[in-house]
Amino acid sequence: MIPRVPNIQGLLAFEALARHRNVTQVADELHITPSAISHRIRQIETQLKFKLFVRKDFSLTPEGEAYLKRVREALAILQVAEPVGPQSARTLLRIAVTPTFSRQVLMPRLPLFRYAYPEIDLVLQVSIPLFNVVSQETDLEVRFGIGPFADRESVHLMSDYATPACSPNYLNEVGSLGGFDNEEQVARALMIHSELEPWETWFDSCKLDKTRLQTMAKFNDLGMLYDASAAGLGVCLARTNLGAAWLDTGRLVRLSERSVAAPNHHYLCWKPGVSERWECAAFIEWLVDSLGQTAE
Repeated sequence: MIPRVPNIQGLLAFEALARHRNVTQVADELHITPSAISHRIRQIETQLKFKLFVRKDFSLTPEGEAYLKRVREALAILQVAEPVGPQSARTLLRIAVTPTFSRQVLMPRLPLFRYAYPEIDLVLQVSIPLFNVVSQETDLEVRFGIGPFADRESVHLMSDYATPACSPNYLNEVGSLGGFDNEEQVARALMIHSELEPWETWFDSCKLDKTRLQTMAKFNDLGMLYDASAAGLGVCLARTNLGAAWLDTGRLVRLSERSVAAPNHHYLCWKPGVSERWECAAFIEWLVDSLGQTAE
């Protein structure tokens, strides 16, 4: 069987790190993140089954010294500074992600991931929040709910806060709902609902009578909930982070300066052992770093 040759981007990272012995300088030279450097080195070491560097000062191991000579000879023959695309090794990474998180959080950031890891081909599919239902097997999965999850390892991605909001037109129609924290205001408003963001959280915070909690429409997606409220269907409980695209543009108007901690959170999950694969570890670290959160 023909052995798999390490991809050229990993070899370039190895050669540059052996030359600079400084991750930041290598990242600047190759225009990728420092974490991408470590993942590419780890991928090569996994394939070769030996260590290339002494980690503390990035001096080469004896095996690394010998391999560096062969890599430099090969790169000199190829005479290219970057991989040639289709001829380089490709790695498939399958991810399931909830709809609104995908549109508002993940998609705007994905070009940065593709720039850092162009050798990874992404396959994304939609998962159903709370039920954690996916149509096909995936490597990683963004889950929405109350973690951790018994069947998965996970990192916490994002917490959020919720506040009542509606469209400017609806507010003009029903009159002032300032605060939305008393029975009279609640009685005048039509409330639209999602199991993903229960109104009980707000009612408990304001000590409102939950027996009067009536909603005229329900949605199983937060983006649809916000769109419906922006269209004038009624008052929704909007997340201040996930719903920022609606709140910041004025499509939804906050009814209160107060907000309550949302009970459900976003997690990145995987089956035990999956994070040992370099491409999965790369995506996990990249997304956690991108969102500025600490792994649980």
